Amino acid sequence: MENSFLIRDYKPSDYNEVNNIWEITGMGGKSRGDDAGIILRTLKNGAKLIILEDSKTNKPIGTSWLTHDFRRIYLHHFGILPEYQGKGLSKLLLDESLSYAKEKGMQIKLEVHKNNEIALNIYKKAGFQFLGDYLVYIIRNLSII
Repeated sequence: MENSFLIRDYKPSDYNEVNNIWEITGMGGKSRGDDAGIILRTLKNGAKLIILEDSKTNKPIGTSWLTHDFRRIYLHHFGILPEYQGKGLSKLLLDESLSYAKEKGMQIKLEVHKNNEIALNIYKKAGFQFLGDYLVYIIRNLSII
């Protein structure tokens, strides 16, 4: 199975397919402000967007976007298209993400929906620990500020 999949860095030409992955898996994408320009801006500031590609079709099927604040790496937009889920591919993608954090010498942090049991199990198995009773808030629409 591993031979038919490739882990590589994001290329700007991947954007439409990456956005499609994010929309299909419910991670957002352009509709949440994660457009091609934002991706490039984060990459210029040291982020990494890892692509899991089906080598047979040369199409992205999964992503892991790693940004940082120079203290912690934030793992987000980690997901795989539904038709490729349940095949052990998340381990390939997560291992690459964790290797990047280790290489940079930074802690790695993520947010996951409390009802996403599959993701919770993947992350716990990889060594992630629950931080406690943190609540997460965001302002997406900056015009309200």
